[in-house]
Amino acid sequence: QVQLVESGGGLVQAGGSLRLSCAASRNWNTIEVMSWFRQGPGKQRELVASITGGGNTNYADFVKGRFTISGDYAKNMVYLQMNNLKPEDTAVYYCSADLGPLGWHWGQGTRVTVSS
Repeated sequence: QVQLVESGGGLVQAGGSLRLSCAASRNWNTIEVMSWFRQGPGKQRELVASITGGGNTNYADFVKGRFTISGDYAKNMVYLQMNNLKPEDTAVYYCSADLGPLGWHWGQGTRVTVSS
């Protein structure tokens, strides 16, 4: 099992930036993939970005060039730097960990609101 705690959400104007953080309760070397998902009002949860223990990253098309996912393996942290935020980025952002045979685990989410 793993506990995931997100932080860094808030209210920001369009064009602004936020950095989300996720603290994992277990070592990175036991986690296959760490990801950020989001769920906007009335929408389904969607993948934003993911990163493997080897540093390979993947991004949804709607955030390419604006968001950057990174990991601090020594601190068991993953970050999501969000730049040039748009009102449509408003959502609850969730950190998730893929533990392979032990399944997916989720944080409680952190809310991001982008005003126009």
